[in-house]
Amino acid sequence: MIQTTDFFFPLVDDPYFQGKIACANVLSDLYSFGIEDCDNMLMLLACSTDMTPEQRQWSSKLMIQGFNDQAICAGSKVSGGQTVKNPWPIVGGVATSILHTNEFIKPVNAKPGDVLVLTKPLGTQVCVNFHQWLSKPERWEKINTITNVQECEEAFNYATLSMARLNRVGARLMKKYDAHAATDVTGFGILGHSTNLAQNQLLPVRFEIHTLPIIKHMKKLEDHLNHPFKLLKGTSAETSGGLLISMTRENAEAFCKEIYEIEKQPAWIIGDVIDQSTQDRSNNTSIILENPNIIEVEPNSNF
Repeated sequence: MIQTTDFFFPLVDDPYFQGKIACANVLSDLYSFGIEDCDNMLMLLACSTDMTPEQRQWSSKLMIQGFNDQAICAGSKVSGGQTVKNPWPIVGGVATSILHTNEFIKPVNAKPGDVLVLTKPLGTQVCVNFHQWLSKPERWEKINTITNVQECEEAFNYATLSMARLNRVGARLMKKYDAHAATDVTGFGILGHSTNLAQNQLLPVRFEIHTLPIIKHMKKLEDHLNHPFKLLKGTSAETSGGLLISMTRENAEAFCKEIYEIEKQPAWIIGDVIDQSTQDRSNNTSIILENPNIIEVEPNSNF
């Protein structure tokens, strides 16, 4: 049995999409093991006591609907859960799969010479804050000389769709292309999760990240504000981010090509797995190289 749980406060305005994002985020831990099918889901929900009864009813109903619809898209179903009252609304869940040990990919077998693939762009935390600043004039005044409302709305809509996108196709292709190890990229950022993954490898390796695919406009905001989110340092939190996968270069190139053909969304080779030249695994780590290549990912609606 492989089981995972996660939940969080709202980060988008639309409660239906918040439910979809929460469901996708819960499932990504299973997908990072190359597990395509989830046998059962539970929903965790907190209804806001700070809302009026009418607000609480419609927002909770839409979060439930979004979570349920996304579970169905994932080929699973919600069989139960737990609901409580809380000042802030919360939504999340539990995902469970029962399977043989040869039916999933343990995240421990990265090999020197592998490359690292990322299946979603970075910058969701910056983007969510960017959009919130539209309603905070004192914040918007700090950035209105380098951006505009249209850029903000386009980036935020793209980030919302990206966060709601399931990593299920990536999980299926992990098996097809013999992935050696993987994790999903969420709250610890790309550097935090890649470091955790590196430290769990059976071989003494170092992950070197040379490329950062970032949602367009997020880098200029980060630069203009003097890097408050540490996006280029790799520690900016992501929500329902992509899969970070170790595999051979040949397979990685085929993986990136096929995932784009299926989902019309890009994946990128962003780093390398390097031999540590020692038998001591305690030094396993991940680094972002100095002056990494920045790919500005254009917002699109090919979801």
